[in-house]
Amino acid sequence: MKKIGITCYPTVGGSGVIATELGMLLAEAGHEIHFISSSLPFRLDRIHPSIFYHEVELSHYPVFQYPPYDLALASKMAEVIDREKLDILHVHYAMPHAICAILARNIAQHDVKIVTTLHGTDITVLGIEKTFAKMIKYGIEASDAVTAVSKSLVNQTQDMLQTEKDISVIYNFVNEKEYQKRENDALKQKFHIKEHEQVIIHISNFRKVKRIDDVIKTFDIIQEQLPVKLLLVGDGPEYTEMTKLVQQLGLEDKVLFLGKQKNVSELLSISDLMLLMSEKESFGLVLLEAMACEVPCIATNAGGIPEVVEDGKTGCIVDVGDTKQAADFALRLLRNPQQLESFSLAASARADQLFHSNEIVRQYERLYDDLLLN
Repeated sequence: MKKIGITCYPTVGGSGVIATELGMLLAEAGHEIHFISSSLPFRLDRIHPSIFYHEVELSHYPVFQYPPYDLALASKMAEVIDREKLDILHVHYAMPHAICAILARNIAQHDVKIVTTLHGTDITVLGIEKTFAKMIKYGIEASDAVTAVSKSLVNQTQDMLQTEKDISVIYNFVNEKEYQKRENDALKQKFHIKEHEQVIIHISNFRKVKRIDDVIKTFDIIQEQLPVKLLLVGDGPEYTEMTKLVQQLGLEDKVLFLGKQKNVSELLSISDLMLLMSEKESFGLVLLEAMACEVPCIATNAGGIPEVVEDGKTGCIVDVGDTKQAADFALRLLRNPQQLESFSLAASARADQLFHSNEIVRQYERLYDDLLLN
């Protein structure tokens, strides 16, 4: 049994989901887990006797224009390290969490090993900024172990930051109990999806990098030849512009803007295809969620996506911006029920074999063991 501290962004997002699910699975495996964050992680919705939550409280000292969250986090980390005698402090994102963890390790009297997991944005966005690049590089190199969610992200990190730090690839995973296909005709009726209509789904945070306009343009080509509906799940900066595009194309009765949803697995279960046309994607967790629910994916040749979707077997990989190729593949698959079923089963099998949560947890446990033995 190990005592493991976990820090992540507690709000909706792939890194927070993975960190929280990992913590819960580690607790089920017999470890003691201490979440350290500004608020309760939104996926931490089950009571477990070996899971504890430590809130980072901000003091509004008049000297500071903004409360110094990073310093408050480091202080709380050091407090928990000493009081709970943590073996491992596993932080998700180099910036700012790895930096805070390193400061906490220096403050604390009890020895702790730091594991930093890179999820992408800290490298692909903040890593470009000269202001943060050296700090992120320091956070990575001063960590005892570093993991990344894809080979693509490892290569990008080493190239951009010119670091020779050994970075292990440990893929993302999904909760198999939640993400599995379930028949739900009532949900189809709720969204007025007719029996002969097929369903395409897109899930994202509606940022420009997700290129949702390409999703809508791809769908526009498809709907000209087949009776289909498009479910757009999520919210963000591009939401309003995308509603205008749908209106301009006259697709209001075929495109459903569903906003943020908690019942993602239920929505995937009524879908036939997933579309993800991003220009950057370190892993693409929604693709894995779709595959686990037997939904083939059409996605771009960006970042770690080709490591998730097996081109020609569990879906199709297209060039960024190539809406015609994406639509052509979707039409071929939707017109051929046997081939669609074959891709659906292959997608589920790949999710189960390569990204199963049990195997991913074992990989992290082996990493923890190696650190504590050295």
